[in-house]
Amino acid sequence: MPNYRLGQAARVLGVSVDTVRRLADSGRLKGPRTRGQQRLVDGASLARLAATLEPETFGEQVSSARNRLFGIVTRVVKDRVAAQVELRCGPFRVVSLLTRESVDALGLVPGVLAHAVVKATNVVVELATDVAPAARQEPT
Repeated sequence: MPNYRLGQAARVLGVSVDTVRRLADSGRLKGPRTRGQQRLVDGASLARLAATLEPETFGEQVSSARNRLFGIVTRVVKDRVAAQVELRCGPFRVVSLLTRESVDALGLVPGVLAHAVVKATNVVVELATDVAPAARQEPT
């Protein structure tokens, strides 16, 4: 199983490096230390913790969609009938095509906080080649 640096684990969980350090100190995340005593996070331990995290609560709203990304509207392009709304949700750029009527009714303009709610019948999974596991080093 691969090991990850604290910053990589923080990115996966959407938290700070300090939070990952506290999770490791409390035993919720396991992992070896390098010869230089740098802490690594075990990939299996990270996956188990990520699977147990509760999604953000959204009040009384009920929906069958399970993928909700909180973000800020960064761009809105409208024509007579349709509109394109761009949100920045953490490191993700989400673009939605919807009716101009909906955009106007919701008051979507740059600077408005919103949720991108995604329900898809097809999800592609790719390996994260830009975030390689930490070098495989023998724990001390």
